[in-house]
Amino acid sequence: MRTLVFVYGTLKRGGSNHGWIEKQQFVAEARTAPLFRLYDLGGYPGMVRAEDGISIQGEVWSVDEAGLIKLDVLEDTDGGEYERVVVPLEGEWAERTVEGY
Repeated sequence: MRTLVFVYGTLKRGGSNHGWIEKQQFVAEARTAPLFRLYDLGGYPGMVRAEDGISIQGEVWSVDEAGLIKLDVLEDTDGGEYERVVVPLEGEWAERTVEGY
């Protein structure tokens, strides 16, 4: 089973953590619905829902189960650094279920 995942920071192509996702399948560039803000967390960004949110540019990837496990480790979902949730996207992605951190 594969999951669509939206990435917006160091995981994007050319980013410092891209190696964690590079063996997965790039699908397309995309933008979030205007519901988020990015914050500098000291060397990497964090995307947070905000009342005064904007659209965030990123990429959609098709990730297999093993890849999701690796990404959850990188994003420290067990430790609470990030959580993986459904991220509303714009355009052709508006009706698709896409997750992000």
